[in-house]
Amino acid sequence: MNQSLTNKSRSFSVLFVCLGNICRSPTAEGVFRHLLALEGATLDVDVDSAGTGDYHIGEPPDVRSQSAAMQRGIDLSGLRARRVSVCDFDRFGLILAMDRSNVRALQALKPKASRAEVRLLLEYAGSLVDLEVPDPYFGGQDGFERVLDLVTLASRGLISALQQRRAPIGHAEYPAEK
Repeated sequence: MNQSLTNKSRSFSVLFVCLGNICRSPTAEGVFRHLLALEGATLDVDVDSAGTGDYHIGEPPDVRSQSAAMQRGIDLSGLRARRVSVCDFDRFGLILAMDRSNVRALQALKPKASRAEVRLLLEYAGSLVDLEVPDPYFGGQDGFERVLDLVTLASRGLISALQQRRAPIGHAEYPAEK
């Protein structure tokens, strides 16, 4: 593979995952896309979100998620919930879960031969004590603001990590870092 850089450097693929794909993971997708355009424009990143459950397939993000994101200039209205599939482990090199429960669900679904990395999103947020993004679904608006704060912090860390990485995530010729 040619390591020379053009206008866009290296191709990466990232999937954000929560339970229902209507609060945390679409927020993470929207925030990451927004920050990528502002801070990581030279990166070529395939980005999506999904849920481990099938509760909300085809639905837009929760209106509270959309409202909180829109107040920060991030439009989530075009996103629709979908469920994680086995094919996602081929399509995405990095699958980032919002909490440990979703990591376990992803590990159970992950094919043995898959080289996809399954990690917690907040591993990219620096030195946080709790690495789980809390589910705001049953709480008030402040929970949605907290999710935005956490995924923004992690998205910036992820962009930095992708910019520093020598090899594309999820490509067989370059083993994933441990």
